[in-house]
Amino acid sequence: MSKMTKVFTLFALFALLLAACAPAQPEAPAASEKLRVAVIMPSAINDLAFSQSMYQSLVEMQAELGGPDKMELVYSENMFVVDDAAAAIRDYASQGYDIVIAHGSQYGSSLREIAPDFPTTAFAHGTTAATFVDEGITNVFAYEAASNEGGYVNGVMAALLSQSNVIGVVGPIETGDAKLYIDGFVAGAKATKPDLTVNVNYTGSFSDVALAAEAANTHVSAGADVMVGTAQMVVGAIGVAKEKNVLWLGTQASQTSLAPEIVVANQIYDWKVVLRDIFKLMGEGTYGGKAYIVTLANKGLYMEFNPAFDLPADVKAKADETIQGIINGTIKP
Repeated sequence: MSKMTKVFTLFALFALLLAACAPAQPEAPAASEKLRVAVIMPSAINDLAFSQSMYQSLVEMQAELGGPDKMELVYSENMFVVDDAAAAIRDYASQGYDIVIAHGSQYGSSLREIAPDFPTTAFAHGTTAATFVDEGITNVFAYEAASNEGGYVNGVMAALLSQSNVIGVVGPIETGDAKLYIDGFVAGAKATKPDLTVNVNYTGSFSDVALAAEAANTHVSAGADVMVGTAQMVVGAIGVAKEKNVLWLGTQASQTSLAPEIVVANQIYDWKVVLRDIFKLMGEGTYGGKAYIVTLANKGLYMEFNPAFDLPADVKAKADETIQGIINGTIKP
């Protein structure tokens, strides 16, 4: 049975179309057929950051499609070593999974080598726009996040909340959605308070919690009373923020649970808007060749405000105004 036919069973529209076909057409597959999804992630599924954002979206997609009977979900986490991730990607494809999601742009070179060997398996990776169609590879999807949008919103709030007029940014490596987020944050903060001091520190690592804590302590020593950061290493920085009673604004996944007393808000990555379209295209026999970007406008990004934090009404109003401005195009983050 083809993978395309299996995916048909997950969508009522396709089932109805098949039912309406002439008797000579293939019968619809049994209801027990399921979409088989594998995902490889560089960090843990509960990292409160990049990997968790994809895992949570996939779990929600599984529920949306009818549960484990309709969508099988397996994962490999902490695949920081690219060679190990490549072996996992090939193994899942060899096992017949319908789509293998390599959740990290660092896995792109591996997909370039592996995808041509499995032409009816869909692959996806991000954050990047590279689908390799120009190289004749037709079964790789790509996705990225306009993280500067929520970054800009967080920057506006940080500027309004800061009493010291000093803000600290704990960055990982100066690349991808991490740099985009930080650039957006700085732009939003500076647009709100031009005389604000925003100190940015890139640790050179996505995963080193100790380095993130060290950077956060440096920012506090420099007078920061609000901090932000991105990537899975930020748990170290949030720990410092909690200890020093410094406000925190998060991104990628909700970080409120770590320190509900000081986390103001989070930009959330919701990849379901991408996954829905990929699964639909797979049902139509397309296994790659399209790139996606999640935004505030398409709801692939959204702002989560911590209900336990007493956000001043004027700051909340300005944040809402900024969100709407980005969506309707009057604000360019």
